[in-house]
Amino acid sequence: MRPYIFVNLAMSADGKISTRERRQVKISGADDFKRVDEIKAGADGIMVGIGTVLADDPSLTVKSSELKAARRARGEDEHPLRVVVDSMARTPLDADILCKGEGRRVVAVSAAAPAGLVEALQEKAEVVVAGEEGIDLARLMHELASRGVKRLMVEGGGTLIWGLFQAGLVDELITYVGSVIIGGEGAPTPVDGEGFVKESEFPRLELAGVEQVDDGVLLHWRVEKETQAL
Repeated sequence: MRPYIFVNLAMSADGKISTRERRQVKISGADDFKRVDEIKAGADGIMVGIGTVLADDPSLTVKSSELKAARRARGEDEHPLRVVVDSMARTPLDADILCKGEGRRVVAVSAAAPAGLVEALQEKAEVVVAGEEGIDLARLMHELASRGVKRLMVEGGGTLIWGLFQAGLVDELITYVGSVIIGGEGAPTPVDGEGFVKESEFPRLELAGVEQVDDGVLLHWRVEKETQAL
């Protein structure tokens, strides 16, 4: 068993998620921020990679007091379980994801992570070993499912999203395309990593919805079943 996994991201009209210096920029507006808060509140867990933590320092908390109250009324923590994929245990101990808001945190590390860093992180979060040199994402998904995560939201970055697609673990892709051009040969894209080489390897998507939001377009895709992991 594994969670149902949906990726939610915002990119510029030219397919960039930040500048070439990996500086976060505002791509969407108030309506999209509200939408993201709503789907975050409806998830059991929300996951990012260590690159996103180091670059953006996200808290991954639910912002709306009404949505937090609704979660409490359902017997849940105010915020979903927050997960960092961090093979070498580099998450700073003062990172917002570890310090802001109540609720559970999981940091997924590899067996190669320095013991001292792992021990320090255990004071702030549950540390799960999910691989030898890197993170075995399929194994991590089973670990999260065993902790009650049925719906997992993924917010980035490009390397983690690539790994999930490469492993056939993504069920939905929700993409906000903003009305801005960022440019830059080295600027991150939604799916980085090694990339697929053969066309036969490409994950195939089914368009499930198109909607104008703020000054951009929201695209909702479902991953075709034959490209999903069994």
